[in-house]
Amino acid sequence: MTNNNQKADQPLFGRPWIFIRGVPAMKFLPPEGPLEVAFAGRSNVGKSSLINALVGQKALARTSNTPGRTQELNYFVPDGYSGAADDMPPMALVDMPGYGYAQAPKEQVDAWTRLVFDYLRGRATLKRVYVLIDSRHGIKKNDDEVLSLLDKAAISYQIVLTKTDKIKEAGVPRLIAETLEKIKKHPAAFPEVLSTSSEKGNGLDELRAAIAETVGRKS
Repeated sequence: MTNNNQKADQPLFGRPWIFIRGVPAMKFLPPEGPLEVAFAGRSNVGKSSLINALVGQKALARTSNTPGRTQELNYFVPDGYSGAADDMPPMALVDMPGYGYAQAPKEQVDAWTRLVFDYLRGRATLKRVYVLIDSRHGIKKNDDEVLSLLDKAAISYQIVLTKTDKIKEAGVPRLIAETLEKIKKHPAAFPEVLSTSSEKGNGLDELRAAIAETVGRKS
């Protein structure tokens, strides 16, 4: 049987992960316990694909050809923990509802938006938000609005470029430099931009290491 010390020595991403809860409203949030890192981004930025690639599981987070399918805060944790006070997972990944597009009534979209904002403002265990930006488009107006919201909430966040396999390789360093310049005015932005490709696996080890460092664990 694996004891707690052995569990603590295991790397975060060298084990299976499981989905534990979809949260449609704040009252359904799990009790605050493990540190949390959340993923935010436009609805078609590739959040679910990146989460699946990070943990090495094809169907942990649901992917869809229809943007806006993630309508709740979806919680994922490493498997093998009972959830009791002395047997909590080392951390949780939170897949946030995509912004900027949703095939749903405005009232429902507004409800998701309030949920996200309330979560950002009121979750003491939230350590960092990784804001995903499609490398083909860069930071757009609605991205910038979300960054400003995170600044106001004083939530640490880091930009992660996605789908870098879709642009020319030589363009990636230039895009990173341009993105760094744009986030200089944002006080809560972590001053390093990561670039990834879920399809090719580029940058995943760097992102895993960044997450592990954020929560004080081994990647």
